[in-house]
Amino acid sequence: MHVLIIKLSSLGDVIHTLPALTDAARALPGIRFDWVVESAYAEIPAWHPAVDQVLPVSLRQWRKQLWHTWRSGTWQNFRQSLRARYYDQIIDAQGLLKSAALAYQAHGLRSGLAADSAREPLAAWVYQQRHTVPRNQHAVTRLRQLFALSLGYPLPSGLPDYGLPKYSMTTLIPARPTLVFLHGTTWATKHWPESHWLGLALTAARAGFRVRLPWGNEVEHARAQRIAEAHPHLSVIPATGLQGLAAELSTACAVVGVDTGLVHLAAALQVPSLSVYGATDPALTGTYGERQFHLQSQFPCAPCLHRTCRYTGSSTVFPACFEELSVAVVWEALLDVIAGKAK
Repeated sequence: MHVLIIKLSSLGDVIHTLPALTDAARALPGIRFDWVVESAYAEIPAWHPAVDQVLPVSLRQWRKQLWHTWRSGTWQNFRQSLRARYYDQIIDAQGLLKSAALAYQAHGLRSGLAADSAREPLAAWVYQQRHTVPRNQHAVTRLRQLFALSLGYPLPSGLPDYGLPKYSMTTLIPARPTLVFLHGTTWATKHWPESHWLGLALTAARAGFRVRLPWGNEVEHARAQRIAEAHPHLSVIPATGLQGLAAELSTACAVVGVDTGLVHLAAALQVPSLSVYGATDPALTGTYGERQFHLQSQFPCAPCLHRTCRYTGSSTVFPACFEELSVAVVWEALLDVIAGKAK
């Protein structure tokens, strides 16, 4: 049985899909997958042993350069690859109009979320099989349910298995216990204050830990450098791809992060992780798996799910919802995570 998956982005969403492949591979021996994914995340599907072919797309870039995309044959070549075989099942795991449009281009039985379950209900009209999956569940659980319904096997119980071989990711052996601080994210309301990151990094360094700081753009790079300058045990991870970041994460005794895609990679690699949440809700999209722990702000307006902070009262930090998640609170929770005592 050969199945095509449409799951384009983001990094966390792509990682959330992996346990469904593991479920299917165990329930249906011999099943194989191809996967359509945004080019920036094309490394991730290839790590799963049930995936044969990764079909990268660059929809955002293509939309900005429609004439060039057409004239260069980029779209035609991709469409030819997409239609090169007949699939026993096509699963649109994104539930958006753009992903449904790609599913429509492929040959095979199209499955996806019903209109009452999809993020964009009109996408459901493209599918020949539509499945209702309750919204008030974690994204990993919803995807596992969608695959089980589409492929016809009982939904497994228990924690997800992302199918990634952690110890094959790296041959690095750190000289001292290592922490990775995932400080970069998108929305302003997801950012734990830089002063807090600096305080936590210094506390960890003085306690004998090495702290590694990744970055994904120049703003994050500058912040990582400012933090790293404070102590010899703090260092910036050189520019690297997802494979390199996976290797760094695999060396860590624990990870601290905000709501960002890389914390989900740490979860998939079964690295003990502590994530701090203010404006967003970990119950639906937080890290999910073994040894994953969340600190959710109990600020009156959290989680607000807003990209910009609308709090008008006084506060000593920005965003205000992180006022109660101080360096001392996070450090105490991190020690419990490292010691295996966190609950």
